[in-house]
Amino acid sequence: MKLVIISGRSGAGKGTALDILEDLGFFCIDNLPVALIPDLVSRAFSDGGTDTDLVAVSVDARNFPEHLEQFPEILTGLSDRQIDCEIIYLDADDRTLLKRFSETRRRHPLSREGLSLAEALEREREVLEPIAVLADLNINTTDLTLHQLRDVVRTRVAHSGHTMSLLFESFGFKNGVPSDADLVFDVRCLPNPHWDPQLRDHTGTEQPVIDFLAAKPQVNDMFQDIVTFLDKWLPHFQDNNRSYLTVAIGCTGGKHRSVYLSERLARYYSGQQSTVQVRHRELS
Repeated sequence: MKLVIISGRSGAGKGTALDILEDLGFFCIDNLPVALIPDLVSRAFSDGGTDTDLVAVSVDARNFPEHLEQFPEILTGLSDRQIDCEIIYLDADDRTLLKRFSETRRRHPLSREGLSLAEALEREREVLEPIAVLADLNINTTDLTLHQLRDVVRTRVAHSGHTMSLLFESFGFKNGVPSDADLVFDVRCLPNPHWDPQLRDHTGTEQPVIDFLAAKPQVNDMFQDIVTFLDKWLPHFQDNNRSYLTVAIGCTGGKHRSVYLSERLARYYSGQQSTVQVRHRELS
């Protein structure tokens, strides 16, 4: 039995995430009042109310604030009933959300309170805080296309099962650190293929760059040091019931060194972890 709770600010992609889970066999309910979650669990799981043991609900800011404040207590109750529950929180930066609302001409659910759109988004952040702080996975959709968001949900949520989903994400520091990173490794000190004119237009997934970096002792030392760290601490994250862990590897542009090491780490841990993904932010 598995319950996935989707939440997040309006315009961040909750509806898309819920649609994907429905396509993958989840029994889905949109905009469920928080106070009704325990009753849903009783009917869906205990009484055989659905023909599947996979249920997903979305929860948004239209709930009564006092009910949202009770969310931690409700979640504790689900845990006591041994319900496998995961919380997925989607968000994006304010500028992106404002642009999305402008393009769709949709009305923000809190705008009826006489707030401007920017004020409504900030108010929404505040009322959803009790859910956001308890999320197992935070997905920032600022730079994600619809296709990329679908891939994230399919690979990280729908197939996570009862084991920890491990994502290696390459990125370029010049564009900022990924907001969903749990661990960040800076590999800008390594030899940079960018300065070789014959390698500059290749990426860390292509053989010329792979051969160049694999021949560098510093690169192999960095790989081994990251593996040593992860081998020691991954079991502790798993013992702490973590469902998701994002390991971000950053170089200057996010094209060569970080890509190579993310691919190499993903291959290494694919033989040990059941759910391992790799994502290259700057190559998407």
